[in-house]
Amino acid sequence: MQDEWDVVIVGGGPAGLSAALLLGRARRRVLLCDSGEHRNDRATAMHGFLTREGIAPAEFRRIARAELAAYPGIQVAPVAVTDAEACDAEGGFAVTLAGREAPLRTRRLLLATGLRDELPAIEGLDELYGRDVWHCPYCDGYERRDRPLAVHGAGHEAVRMALEVRGWSHDLVLCTGGSEIPERDRAKLRGLGIALRESPLVALEAAEGRLRGLRFADGSVLPRAGLFLSMPQRQRSELALKLGCTLTSGGLLRTGHDGSTAVKGLYTAGDSSPHLQMAIVAAAQGTMAAFAINADLLRQDLAAERRD
Repeated sequence: MQDEWDVVIVGGGPAGLSAALLLGRARRRVLLCDSGEHRNDRATAMHGFLTREGIAPAEFRRIARAELAAYPGIQVAPVAVTDAEACDAEGGFAVTLAGREAPLRTRRLLLATGLRDELPAIEGLDELYGRDVWHCPYCDGYERRDRPLAVHGAGHEAVRMALEVRGWSHDLVLCTGGSEIPERDRAKLRGLGIALRESPLVALEAAEGRLRGLRFADGSVLPRAGLFLSMPQRQRSELALKLGCTLTSGGLLRTGHDGSTAVKGLYTAGDSSPHLQMAIVAAAQGTMAAFAINADLLRQDLAAERRD
């Protein structure tokens, strides 16, 4: 592996892969580092991605990497990035890879590291997550349309999700775990026929690997075919914060529309920043960030030529 790159991309999901493609076509030397951990690893299919509807996430990545292999400037490395620090006034970084002592140098750094969902402690959830339990109704609601569904979560965000999920099924229950729901929201839910279960959800009951019901602390069991989670998220990687980026009140990275950050030479793309969290949107953000990075490098190259 060479020691100097135009761009190092951290993260091998749709955002990172899309950015690598555009930068490779711009004849940049690109290193894409993929730790092998992806937010949608548990999903059986990706949805809402035109021409790739229903594809397994792993198959999507395989096809994308095969397309990247056509460009000699792109190298994909199955390795985690463990550290990074600014190393010059021009926007360059020293990047440390797992298992490699000497850092690499890159003129620009793109973080496409995504988010990590904080799953609630509910018995049986881990076995069903990605099959009958999800976090995005736009990604998975259609496959359970007109079936008995539930939403689990607290506060306004859970109410908002319940209102969304009602577009796929009117047989819907919001499980609040006893969290406070303002009377205004309660009235809205009642008016739409969305029931409330305030006893804590303690377990998911399954048969033959599929969700059959929700068991609550009061001993009752509610038959359901699908469950959507409104849950906290956190940054999958601490690199952006270490380098000086700041977070929004929702825990997302503050960025410009093109993925630029307040740190010179550092860009982000994908779910870690405040945009709609869908694979096709992440891919578009990767393209936008790559375009901005290449324009940035072109300006730097031109300035260097003028000095010479």
